[in-house]
Amino acid sequence: MTAKRPTLKTISELSGFAVPTVSRALKDAPDIGEKTKQTVRRIAAEVGYVPNRAGVRLRTGKTNVISIVLSTEVDSIDDHTGRLIASIAQTLRTTPYHMIVTPYTKNEDRLDPVRYIVETRSADAIIMNQIEHEDPRISYLMERNFPFVTYGRTRWCREHAYFDFDNRAFGEIAANRLLRNGRRAFLLIAPPRDQSYSLHMIDGAKAALSAKGLELEILKGVDSHAPNALMRAGLAERLVSGPPVDAIVAPSTISAIAAVAALEHVGLTLGKEIDVFAKESAPLLCFFRREVMTVHEDVISAGEFLAKAGIRAIERPDLAPMQALEVARESRPAESLF
Repeated sequence: MTAKRPTLKTISELSGFAVPTVSRALKDAPDIGEKTKQTVRRIAAEVGYVPNRAGVRLRTGKTNVISIVLSTEVDSIDDHTGRLIASIAQTLRTTPYHMIVTPYTKNEDRLDPVRYIVETRSADAIIMNQIEHEDPRISYLMERNFPFVTYGRTRWCREHAYFDFDNRAFGEIAANRLLRNGRRAFLLIAPPRDQSYSLHMIDGAKAALSAKGLELEILKGVDSHAPNALMRAGLAERLVSGPPVDAIVAPSTISAIAAVAALEHVGLTLGKEIDVFAKESAPLLCFFRREVMTVHEDVISAGEFLAKAGIRAIERPDLAPMQALEVARESRPAESLF
């Protein structure tokens, strides 16, 4: 015999609270005490209560779903992306909302999955990354007044919710740190040039170097989203041809590792003939090569902010959109790894 699906009434009977109180506690209503919320959530978890989302949609017109739109390119799904997804999911765990991932392929129009979500109303809000300066997805969502939040800034960022890392400051910090090390020939493994954070990073590094009468070279042929083998090969080829390079700026852990592998492959010594400065979302590079200098990007905080901003865009469209820019700071060298 199939067991009956637990309902709000089930939780009400077990907790002693009225059904409306149970309902509001599960929705994290501000007028319900924290102790009551904890009791209701505990009982709901014990009995395996899951809201009937079809019923919720009929009553409210909402799905209680927030969709993350992500590329399915294998080389784009790295530790950074994984930590971001985990942080968003963790933040939504105690809210009425749950997360789904809406993928798109390399050869697919990036607007297609966004258009599908809007037209089918399969989610209440969208979170997106890999943001372009004039991103057609953003103009589409703004025209239709559909709730969304971006991980990155557009030319219209004053008008919508976003979280971003100050990549211009990262470019400046990297260039200035390498200049203090006496470096003069800089090579940047740039992110794809159509993405906003790539433009910010390039602008920051160029500004710092131009103040010293130096130029920034951008690696040709491959970007930081390229497959690792192609990135290593492109870097190695550049290091053995053309003018000497004594400083590499890498925008991710993967690109930093590729840079070190390439320079060592061609016989250069990290920290002697050449330095590498990188951005990372987890303190990993110090265990790979201590000589790599880094800036830390707090992806966990980014995920928390994006989830909360998505909820606010759904529930309080009358309020100003949530916006934040993470300050870039150079990481301190590890005195001891163990």
